Amino acid sequence: MKPRTLGRHARESLKSIGRNGWMTFASVGAVTVTLILVGVFFIIMMNLNKVATTIEEDVEIRVHIDKTADQAKQQKLKEEIDALPEVKTIGFSSKEEELEILIKNLGESYKLFEQDNPLNDVFIVKTTNPEDTMKAADKINKMEFVHKVKYGQDSVENLFKFIGASRNVGLALIAGLLFTAVFLISNTIKITIIARRREIQIMRLVGATNAFIRWPFFLEGLWLGILGSVIPIILLSIAYYHAYAYLAPLLEGHFIQIHPFDPFMYQVSGVLVLMGALIGIWGSTMSVRKFLRI
Repeated sequence: MKPRTLGRHARESLKSIGRNGWMTFASVGAVTVTLILVGVFFIIMMNLNKVATTIEEDVEIRVHIDKTADQAKQQKLKEEIDALPEVKTIGFSSKEEELEILIKNLGESYKLFEQDNPLNDVFIVKTTNPEDTMKAADKINKMEFVHKVKYGQDSVENLFKFIGASRNVGLALIAGLLFTAVFLISNTIKITIIARRREIQIMRLVGATNAFIRWPFFLEGLWLGILGSVIPIILLSIAYYHAYAYLAPLLEGHFIQIHPFDPFMYQVSGVLVLMGALIGIWGSTMSVRKFLRI
């Protein structure tokens, strides 16, 4: 397509937006409301995903070594664990270090055990994929010189189920909202096109191609989608800025973290502009298609 022709289509699409004030308002409003809802769910889902990832990375397997295992046997056990395909890292915590942690967490009364430490040496194992924790723990539990294996079995299984369910629900909600937006803008643009069907028919009669007729509507949908993304970006940016300023100090020092405003909201803004543009293009394309059939 020649630049001059594309420029003409762009001017026609902008004129159409100006001429059809109420239809433009309805279309932009449909995109705006939908993108606000999509943006809210998207921000929540991305932060839940970050929290979930942080928790997943914190999941570890604690392998309590049998007290009968000397240093050579412990080294052999370590090599067997390290050879598992699921294992990413393996650390060691002596029974003295374990007792120090116990005293720190549960109180000075446990210093009584310093003379006769009943605890075991421990290997601390992390898997490459957190979801392989249970599989790796089962394999390690069957090895020689393993006294017991702990990884918070019920908590870990419930955690992974919750993470999977929350991600699926979030994606389903966003997909449903996007479909609703496409439906709404498709119908509002369709009303505009119905009002201009005589113009389209005349253009067909004088030999205009489908592409020539479609391009102004294609660009009109693009502008409507981009316009509809402006208000959601402003409102969500302001809301997230204040939410982050309030929550970040409260969460400092905890394992739960949320995305910082910069660059997260710039990325969200880019996603919303892209979504708005795609919604507008798709909606207008679906609407004008039926009028181009002979």
